Amino acid sequence: MDPVLAILAERNGIPPLWPREPGFPTMVRLVLEQQVSLASADAAFQKLERAIDTVEPEDFVGLDDAELRIIGFSRQKTGYVRGIATGLLDGSIDLDAIGALDDAAAMDRLLNIRGIGPWTAGCYLLFAHRRPDVWPPGDRALQVSMGRVFDLPDVPNVEESNERATAWRPLRSIAARMLWYEYLGGPGE
Repeated sequence: MDPVLAILAERNGIPPLWPREPGFPTMVRLVLEQQVSLASADAAFQKLERAIDTVEPEDFVGLDDAELRIIGFSRQKTGYVRGIATGLLDGSIDLDAIGALDDAAAMDRLLNIRGIGPWTAGCYLLFAHRRPDVWPPGDRALQVSMGRVFDLPDVPNVEESNERATAWRPLRSIAARMLWYEYLGGPGE
């Protein structure tokens, strides 16, 4: 549909799905990935796995703030993930129910969780539920890639990139994957 994305498809081929399983571990990863590099978030997640073996709510709540700080959690992210873990344990949060909801209802449900904003909710639906029409607003790599591939004078801001992405409905997730793949260097990465 989009001639520029057609060039990316020809050059890079089909982008990876980068799938993640729905549930607590993916939500923890996404919270860790908020506003930091993927490498930094991955390092913290690996430390968390070494500390508790399985990343599940029961094990997470057993860690104190000092232990989480050593692992790489900021005070704010500790609060977010502790709240998600507690909500899953007491039943006030049901990540399993998200899969049965339509996109708008799923976004609303996720956005009602403290610490989950539009980017995190969008990424959760895109990676964990493989929804076809999700655009994670404010993703800097998407904005940079969009600026490059469309030869824009500046990196588009959140509003500009969101507006451009509306042209790719109902397949914005595919466009996002294509732009991320290009940003990461395509099939060589």
